[in-house]
Amino acid sequence: MAFTFKQFHIDDLNCGMPVSTDGVILGAWAPLAQAKHILDIGAGSGLLSLMAAQRSLGQITAVELEEKAAAACQFNMVQSPWADRLSIIHSDIQDFCQQTQYYGYFDHIICNPPYFEHGPKANDQHRAMARHTHTLGFEPLLKAISQCLSPEGSASLILPIQSLIRFKVCLNQFALYLRQEVQVKSVENKAANRVLLLLSKTKGSQCVHTVFTIRGLEGSYTNQMVELTKDFYLKL
Repeated sequence: MAFTFKQFHIDDLNCGMPVSTDGVILGAWAPLAQAKHILDIGAGSGLLSLMAAQRSLGQITAVELEEKAAAACQFNMVQSPWADRLSIIHSDIQDFCQQTQYYGYFDHIICNPPYFEHGPKANDQHRAMARHTHTLGFEPLLKAISQCLSPEGSASLILPIQSLIRFKVCLNQFALYLRQEVQVKSVENKAANRVLLLLSKTKGSQCVHTVFTIRGLEGSYTNQMVELTKDFYLKL
């Protein structure tokens, strides 16, 4: 499936996970403007890397375990206006983080991690790998962030709301602190089903809690959503 944004094009080349609203919101929300070295963990077809390239002047390194996804990511990077600032590494993130040159190297890390912890896996192997945490659980993900994040850096993620408590428990093991928590509602009158998180190695006085709503009761995008994604979606 292909998806065209204002400044770049994504073709997933059957890699497992197509472009998602979760990914777009995360890529538009993450504080990337000042980042010089950005790491995209579990890059898939490269959506977050390309959004990071559009929003910053930094060098972006994407790491992707699944071979077809890494190939799609490479294809999309080469076709983009920022090919000279983008690179894809076909690797397990844990193996990648064993390379000492990456210890504390990245000033921003971004990740839309696998999100189904239990239940039946998707029929397609590539889609199943992209969606299930058995390929990248919270502990190895947070260990990778802790190893690769610079002392003053930050990390942005989006998770299902039901995973938040367990994620916070895991967070305590890795000297990482929650700085922002944005509960995401798909519709104004619904409970939040996703949460945006900003992590750092520095403990702040308190975590900032806010709410973000994608659509109003009438079904159209809210002003929040339009303002956040207007630089990416063609029709905004």
